[in-house]
Amino acid sequence: MAKDFILNRSSAREKLHRMALQIAENLNDDHQELTLVGVEQNGTAMARQLEGFLKQYITSPIEILTVSLDKIHPTEVTLSENKDFNDKSIIIIDDVSNSGKTLLYATRPLLAYHPRRIQTLVMIERMHRQFPIKPDYVGLSLATTGEDHIRVEIENGEITGVIFDTLGK
Repeated sequence: MAKDFILNRSSAREKLHRMALQIAENLNDDHQELTLVGVEQNGTAMARQLEGFLKQYITSPIEILTVSLDKIHPTEVTLSENKDFNDKSIIIIDDVSNSGKTLLYATRPLLAYHPRRIQTLVMIERMHRQFPIKPDYVGLSLATTGEDHIRVEIENGEITGVIFDTLGK
């Protein structure tokens, strides 16, 4: 199996920074708390890294939560903390979007409330959409085959690279 880097540490940082600028621009003068909900592990690490960029551009409080679910059979979806999401701006963050299933199910615990907005952010969008979710903020969109595998590597809470693994190469 061959391994190709499509983003290195520096280019991944640039993508996150650009998405932080887009978020800040879209929030405008919204001084409500922003909640970043990272999909367990990589999404949460990305949320923490994104928070560092966002603090340069917005003054609203930023909270980071983690959503946990089985990405194959998401029957149970839990948040790291239960809170009132009414009138909050929420961004759900995951590393790679394949079909949209994980992002769709990650909204489940939020739907009992009336948030101001729920948006989604991914580092890589693979465009194999099977569910009605299109990420609002995308680091990089890639056309891939079902046999290809995209992996976001994170060390010490920071993206160190995005790897494209091609089976049989």
